[in-house]
Amino acid sequence: MFGRILIANRGEIALRVIRACRALGIESVAVYSEADRGAPWLARADRAICVGPARAEHSYLNAAAILQAAEQTDCHAIHPGYGFLSENALFAARCVQQGIAFIGPGPDAIRRMGDKAEAKRTMEAAGLPTIPGSRGTLEGFAEAARLASEIGYPVLLKATAGGGGKGMRRCDGEGDLERAFAQASLEAEKAFGNPRLYMEKLIEGGRHVEFQILCDAFGNGVHLCERECSVQRSHQKLIEESPSPVLDASTRKTLGERVARATAAFGYRNAGTVEFLRAPDGSLYFMEMNTRLQVEHPVTEMVTGVDLVAEQIRIAALHRLRLAQDEIRPSGHAMEFRVNAEDPDNGFRPDPGTIADFSPPQSSLPGVVVRWDSAIEAGYRIPPHYDSLVGKLIVHGPDRRTVLAGARQALASLRIEGVRTTVPLHLRILDEAAFRDGSYDLRLLARSGLVRAV
Repeated sequence: MFGRILIANRGEIALRVIRACRALGIESVAVYSEADRGAPWLARADRAICVGPARAEHSYLNAAAILQAAEQTDCHAIHPGYGFLSENALFAARCVQQGIAFIGPGPDAIRRMGDKAEAKRTMEAAGLPTIPGSRGTLEGFAEAARLASEIGYPVLLKATAGGGGKGMRRCDGEGDLERAFAQASLEAEKAFGNPRLYMEKLIEGGRHVEFQILCDAFGNGVHLCERECSVQRSHQKLIEESPSPVLDASTRKTLGERVARATAAFGYRNAGTVEFLRAPDGSLYFMEMNTRLQVEHPVTEMVTGVDLVAEQIRIAALHRLRLAQDEIRPSGHAMEFRVNAEDPDNGFRPDPGTIADFSPPQSSLPGVVVRWDSAIEAGYRIPPHYDSLVGKLIVHGPDRRTVLAGARQALASLRIEGVRTTVPLHLRILDEAAFRDGSYDLRLLARSGLVRAV
């Protein structure tokens, strides 16, 4: 096992990894930018080291500075968390070259799955169903127009190196395809340094369902069931739950095992998430794979009892998986509510600032467990330079109805004063009939009128 791990991230995920290291008896080294100097989570690490100025490209995205910090502190491994360098194949390769374990998949797997078109080809070859569309990247507008006429409108243009909704455009007819192609390509170039696009048939009324997997370096792979992630705005997740309200046990078992076999077969290692779009008729189509820990991983941890971060560390230390598929037995229901320092009634405009007062969420309902993953405290100043996520409220209970009641109680008790947050929006979503009965899809916010723009 590693003796010391550097955590190449910040905020709640940095604190989450620190806790896993402590549970495993591993020393932790936290890095921070000048903007995060004195931040609450840094005191929880065994050591903290500054890696640059406030701007992420000069600190948390500065691979050379991160690697230098790891060498200076004699770290044996680097955990990238999510975001920043977590899906950077070059960074993973540089870690390997310098004799530092990267707690994640190898650079080849990151590169293959990071190219969305290549990922689609890989999973299609492994026998997973894929959304009708281009088999690779589009050569230009002419090819896009020909393909769109074949598969039928509406279609989605998507950046092959993309994520987070960037480089993505809906096209309802050839009239807007040419404009959308130019816009999506330009946006993809700016965001990812790669303007290439691919196309998929747009499935109306779909739902986002993803499977959590773990694979070791010895060809073993398991799935830890699915998460429903269909409450989104602008392709950004707001609420996740497990199990999905619409997935039956037979589909869960069959598809989950196929996903685990497929990922293990092409040599994937560590934690990953395979994402599907569920059509209204129940068909499930592979969309993409995230080669990292997900923001919503606590949902899976609560229903399975598996510490995913600890498992990531063990796998990176070349331990075999400790669990066989039949030993993973999910129990109860869990939901996660992302709490961002944003104003949902003003276009989700970020609202950084100082937290004047803070009280963590709680629930008194029998059987309900409330988990609050966050690194904030009263007096902490949220910097404007990074993602606006300030905490994640996770609620677990014996069934979905109990979790809904516990979530309402917990959200109502959560107090974060001094900045606007998405808590009021979450409470409104809990009142929506389609969310309460589990019949919602990706159009929930757009159709409900809960926010002005999604």
